[in-house]
Amino acid sequence: MEKEMNYGSDYKYIPTTSVGSGMGIQVLPDLYYHTIQIVNISLIGNPETQEFVLVDAGMPGSADTIISIAEERFGKNSRPKAIILTHGHFDHVGAIIDLIKHWQIPVYAHELEMPFLTGKKSYPKPDPTVEGGMVAKMSPMFPIEPINLRDSVEALPSDGTVPHMPEFHWIHTPGHTPGHVSLFRDKDRALIAGDAFITVKQDSLYKVLTQQQEINGPPRYLTTDWKAAKESVIKLEALKPTVAVTGHGLPMTGHLLSESLEKLVQEFDHIAVPDYGKYVDDNLH
Repeated sequence: MEKEMNYGSDYKYIPTTSVGSGMGIQVLPDLYYHTIQIVNISLIGNPETQEFVLVDAGMPGSADTIISIAEERFGKNSRPKAIILTHGHFDHVGAIIDLIKHWQIPVYAHELEMPFLTGKKSYPKPDPTVEGGMVAKMSPMFPIEPINLRDSVEALPSDGTVPHMPEFHWIHTPGHTPGHVSLFRDKDRALIAGDAFITVKQDSLYKVLTQQQEINGPPRYLTTDWKAAKESVIKLEALKPTVAVTGHGLPMTGHLLSESLEKLVQEFDHIAVPDYGKYVDDNLH
């Protein structure tokens, strides 16, 4: 008998919710994002064609919500062609097994994320000592044990294409995790950044809850390689995106996005890198 997929042994509902929770915004005709508690999922596809892809899979316990969001936008019993993961942290794969079982669809992620998605390797423990606010202090309660998607997850094609998203390509943006990817479409310079950079100060509980918009590097308490994280932001800024949907916070567009990204690149060590924490290399300061 084929073995069952399973979530990590420390998998659980996390009781934090921002003012944005339950809110969805159509950023472009075929780019819709929705906030699940404190994290964003994206639905890519035009509702008229009813063909779409889901990027990331929300918080633990959010499967029914995600299914109804998809059906509301694309029609009853509609299902995505695939789920693309920017990375495998618990708040981006929270409902993934339930969604795979419900929709019977494949999942794609970068090959360097595979150990964390097939039960082989846990992510490093979050750092509650990192410079930051209450969310960082709460981080030890976050699930880090690997989920096991078994044969349902496949590596993204090595040529940079994204299955079922013909106009997008994936970009390796490590730092936050080894196999973190962002998705970019050349024709309108639309960027799905995942957690490579975000638009809220994710370690501050007040800012998470109120969704106060400000550009930031990846969430501090889970980022282990700041040098790679900086290089990833430089890579994304060079693409000159006109619209960005990030894993946390509100979408950013136009001048605000270009100026904020430029500032983040120029002042990365000051804005993004914490002053102290177990994953902070003294050489970065």
